[in-house]
Amino acid sequence: MKIGILSQNSALYSTSRLVEAAEKRKHQVQVIDPLLCYMDITSHRPTVYYRNRKLDDFDAIIPRVGASVTFYATAVLRQFEMMGVYCLNESVAISRSRDKLRALQLLARKGIGMPVTGFAHSTKMSNEVIKLVGGAPLVIKLLEGTQGKGVVLAETQQAAESVIDAFRDLDEYFLVQEFIKEADGADIRCFVVGGKVVASMMRKAKAGDFRSNLHRGGTATTVKLTPEERKTATRAADAVGLNVAGVDILRSKHGPLVIEVNSSPGLEGIEKSTGLDVAGMVIEHIEKDHKKPHKNRTKGKG
Repeated sequence: MKIGILSQNSALYSTSRLVEAAEKRKHQVQVIDPLLCYMDITSHRPTVYYRNRKLDDFDAIIPRVGASVTFYATAVLRQFEMMGVYCLNESVAISRSRDKLRALQLLARKGIGMPVTGFAHSTKMSNEVIKLVGGAPLVIKLLEGTQGKGVVLAETQQAAESVIDAFRDLDEYFLVQEFIKEADGADIRCFVVGGKVVASMMRKAKAGDFRSNLHRGGTATTVKLTPEERKTATRAADAVGLNVAGVDILRSKHGPLVIEVNSSPGLEGIEKSTGLDVAGMVIEHIEKDHKKPHKNRTKGKG
């Protein structure tokens, strides 16, 4: 097979591991910076060009799309879909996952557990939204934040109102969520490939923080999932339409609660904490899945 990886940086751990895993299985691999692609959007003859070369010979595309380039990178991915190329995660599913509100609405439609969440446009509704999620302490999240950025724990009513006012003054959209105290600054990253959880780790926030992201100093250890947690993770990935996903779950007294579904989950933390060849599992899934009929049709609505 010839596999293209949409990534801005071939030196990143996740990108280099996917290249290594694919080459180990005797595939040809090329890393493509989506921002250096340009497209011929023509009826019956859609084409993607990269460095003055037509990209018309790929069997599969692996998108490793950074949040800051989602719009253009998904446009490039959509062009490959129009060309009939198998895409590991499709453009619609990636767009869904990057919009936290849209993703949570899809999860809610499927009855998947998540923290009580409020959303409003006007600051006149601040008190009502705060009451909706059970009052302070509560979590406020920017809709397009990643790796823990734009996530604030407001421990009092006054602090919550101040943060909401500040975000609204910046013309930013945000969610207000209940704070799951019993999670104790830890969450579980479930790595889903082809409808199965292939690896999982528990991430613990550093002292003085509640965000467990490894990029923010959190630590990771192996964890054994319950059947309910495993099912919740696979249902969440399916609801958003992702073949490969990092599903983040909190353990609560009400059972597992999904806080995020990531369409470009990092490989470094999960591989180093579990010792598993997750990159190899991703390539193996592509080998099995890329020839199936009706590919490039994201399931579900929204």
